[in-house]
Amino acid sequence: MTQARRPNDAGQAFPIYIMVVAGLLFLAFAYLAVGQAAANRNGAQTAADAAALAAALDTRDELTKEWVENVLDPTKWRDIFDGLGVPYDGCARADQLAAQNDATVVCGAVTGEYPGYEVEATTNKTVGDSIVPGTENRKSKQQATAVIEPACDFDPLAADAGADVLPKLTCDDGDWTLDPKHLEDLPGPEDLFDVHLAD
Repeated sequence: MTQARRPNDAGQAFPIYIMVVAGLLFLAFAYLAVGQAAANRNGAQTAADAAALAAALDTRDELTKEWVENVLDPTKWRDIFDGLGVPYDGCARADQLAAQNDATVVCGAVTGEYPGYEVEATTNKTVGDSIVPGTENRKSKQQATAVIEPACDFDPLAADAGADVLPKLTCDDGDWTLDPKHLEDLPGPEDLFDVHLAD
């Protein structure tokens, strides 16, 4: 014989149902807050990466110009490939790229095995309102470093032979045999230098 359900059973279950629904809503809003923070952090990292690379690429182009101007003086090549001889003022380009990614940056040149730029990007947008206190005014910050690595090498002894015989460049993408009397076809910036984000 089936026992009849007491009239107050439904009334007892209703508060539990409300608590479960409230808990699920809280979790949903918490996940949303985490997603908002992650998206803002990713935006800051994208801005930092782009700004650091832009600054390094700008200086890479200046180093290439310096090399072209001194192509007939191989004794200067080593310093140029080591990143010397040009001002490191690529941070203006970093500012432009950061603005395109809705961020601002603090940028500076770095020295080490390979020269380059270190950038800290801060998003202009905040994480936004959420159930997590304090996020409404919080901005994301991320850092990135881009370095300029020589992609070519040459025999330093050949550099002392004079401008009549230029050293052969051994580059990552192939060798360049340069004729001092025919310099119409020279390697470009992407041939001479490798710009990449540092680990």
